Amino acid sequence: MNKVHVKSGDTVVVINGKNRGKQGKVLEVSPKEGKVIVEGVNMVTKHVKPRQMGEPGGLIKAESALYADKVQLVCPKCGKATRVGHEGTGKDKVRVCKKCGAKFE
Repeated sequence: MNKVHVKSGDTVVVINGKNRGKQGKVLEVSPKEGKVIVEGVNMVTKHVKPRQMGEPGGLIKAESALYADKVQLVCPKCGKATRVGHEGTGKDKVRVCKKCGAKFE
């Protein structure tokens, strides 16, 4: 089992690559591949064929997956990209900001 430091719905910032500095919400997480899909980041053009009568085909812009190592969580309190620490044990374990100590929901 592979663990990823981000969850769906988290706000993240890309820390390297062509999309460096872009912020977005995590739409999907794939722990098996170690990848995430972030809203508005790593856009690719897909060629889509019409499947039904009247449905348009053509070129569609869509988000592509990128490695989870390339993103950092944005703290809801201080608004900075930060590493994630953990507090508590078992069911009470929560993620915390390493810079200001704020808890992530």
